[in-house]
Amino acid sequence: MGFPSPAADYADRTITPEILCRVNANCQVIETSTGYAVIDRSLQPGDGDMVLALYDGRSQFAKWMSAALITDDGEAIEGDELDEVTVFGVLTYTINRVKDDDWVV
Repeated sequence: MGFPSPAADYADRTITPEILCRVNANCQVIETSTGYAVIDRSLQPGDGDMVLALYDGRSQFAKWMSAALITDDGEAIEGDELDEVTVFGVLTYTINRVKDDDWVV
């Protein structure tokens, strides 16, 4: 009913983390100790990519290097040990927390 406003053509849409980080059905957002991480489960890891991997009963981020995974503490997982690793996806974005949650004004 009525005439639509031409101003609607120039209105900006609201910016959300989902739009900025291109979160879609293939992505999973997980909370980390420093904020959030966006993991894309549809991407195949390439050399130098950070991945979320399950190894030795715990989830951790590691750098994918064609024949090895390098963990945050510098440990290299290679050879037959890679058979025990489950890679969940490639880390595409990190959102770092700026303010501590316990901080009171």
